[in-house]
Amino acid sequence: MELQKLLSLTRKGIDTYQMIQEGDHIAVGVSAGKDSLSLLYAMKALQRFYPRHFQLSAITVDLGLGNLILEPVRALCQELGVPYHVVTTDIGEILFDKRKETNPCSLCAKMRKGALNDKAKEIGAGKIAYAHHRDDLIETMLMSLIFEGRFHSFSPLTYLDRTGLYVIRPFLFVEERDIISFAREMKLPVCKNPCPVDGNTKRQYTKELLQQIYRENPGADKRLFHAILDGNLSGWPEAIPHPRYQK
Repeated sequence: MELQKLLSLTRKGIDTYQMIQEGDHIAVGVSAGKDSLSLLYAMKALQRFYPRHFQLSAITVDLGLGNLILEPVRALCQELGVPYHVVTTDIGEILFDKRKETNPCSLCAKMRKGALNDKAKEIGAGKIAYAHHRDDLIETMLMSLIFEGRFHSFSPLTYLDRTGLYVIRPFLFVEERDIISFAREMKLPVCKNPCPVDGNTKRQYTKELLQQIYRENPGADKRLFHAILDGNLSGWPEAIPHPRYQK
């Protein structure tokens, strides 16, 4: 995927849901995976010409598993001119050694978000950008249906009233396959997920289930995506379509 296309889709998400305001300080949550590194690259490129000026920082929450190599990520941030912060935690030890969790994802996400929010506030950021993409949105919706019995997915723009922070998801309109192509083309320093349960989760199960649905029902991914966008989900901001994105 070319940078120009990625920027167009990223800006579409930002503009449609008014994710950025003049003077924002945005902290990009960087896991060192393909999604977050691509988001960091896109946000830096967008910063150069976006009509509303904003400041960028990058934050990585290290789970303390001892197998996350961050030097290439630090070098990329230095190349892009983005301040980089690493939060060292013992989340991995708590989950796997002390609590011996067999299904740690929910608690891990909660603890990681807490550490990320605290660091964002410490450096003066008012918004956190997550690299959740279109496929993540659909997977989250189906997981909610299967495991919770409700039609729900994460919002493009969320206000966290306990922290005073906003969460934005600029990759809402970007497909995972395009991120894979972009990360490969740009030779981004992608690190393997250090989590010992990676690939053996409810999300992985849901991803594989959706792939089967897509194979048997061409176009199902587009229909599911638009069902979410048009579903009047609780907590979602109003979409403001821009003429540039109308076909």
